[in-house]
Amino acid sequence: MPRAALSVDVEFFSHLPAYRGATGTTGRSGVGREGVDTLLGALDDAGGRGTFFTVSEIADTHPEIVEAIADGHELGSHTHTHQHLSELPPEERRAQLADSKARLEAATGADVVGFRAPSFDIADGHFDLLAETGYSYDSSVVPARSIPGWYGGEHRTHRPTPAGTVSPGAPDSVTEVPVSVMPGLRLPLTGTWIRFFGVGYTLLGMWLLARRGIAPVLYVHPWELVDLPAVDGVPKRVYVRTGAYMRRAVRRILNTEFEFVPVGDLADDATTAPAADHREGDG
Repeated sequence: MPRAALSVDVEFFSHLPAYRGATGTTGRSGVGREGVDTLLGALDDAGGRGTFFTVSEIADTHPEIVEAIADGHELGSHTHTHQHLSELPPEERRAQLADSKARLEAATGADVVGFRAPSFDIADGHFDLLAETGYSYDSSVVPARSIPGWYGGEHRTHRPTPAGTVSPGAPDSVTEVPVSVMPGLRLPLTGTWIRFFGVGYTLLGMWLLARRGIAPVLYVHPWELVDLPAVDGVPKRVYVRTGAYMRRAVRRILNTEFEFVPVGDLADDATTAPAADHREGDG
């Protein structure tokens, strides 16, 4: 049975840069909270384990969320407040990584060794900082084509690999587990793209990667699985196929003939994989 990873960037609607920059607001707090429960239930029903990269300030306001995640699934960090790392001075970047790890571990007793940057935005010295703050793997690289206003174009690594393969000179004590893109097309399989292109697109990409011996690494957000409030200034793309469509899509993905494992398991595999397997061409 081929393996795959379903990762979740645990953030609320209010953490989105698109919301923070909007002209309007919502009176609802914790929008996306129910999406965590939906994802935990779907994983449990499918007999899979997920990785939940969590904004640690959620542990302060909703400790029950991180406790439920840690009870059977992998807990990772998504910074403390979900700010773009490249926009912060070095000491604030360090605090975002160190504080989030410490808070999540204190709240649950779990070892937090995996990290994902908000919006996949990383700054110079990213892997050195991860090593210094106690992380053993990262999942912030997307080997996508350049998408203006989004990300992409910098990387061609499609498999878990030592960080030095991604950034020469980076410590190989840190492993990079890139998020999956569609072979050839080089657009992500999940996130906004599953809502734009449909779940059939994601399933096709998963099987194409599996045939190459690559375990697909998918990502979703809890707020994508709930009915979002209308807020002036939030782009319409944020609302496309959120709610019921995404709830059905996640269950359809989990019901495929893949074994869903934590991202950390794929990172562990990279330490024993042949060096030649770490690099890919156009994908």
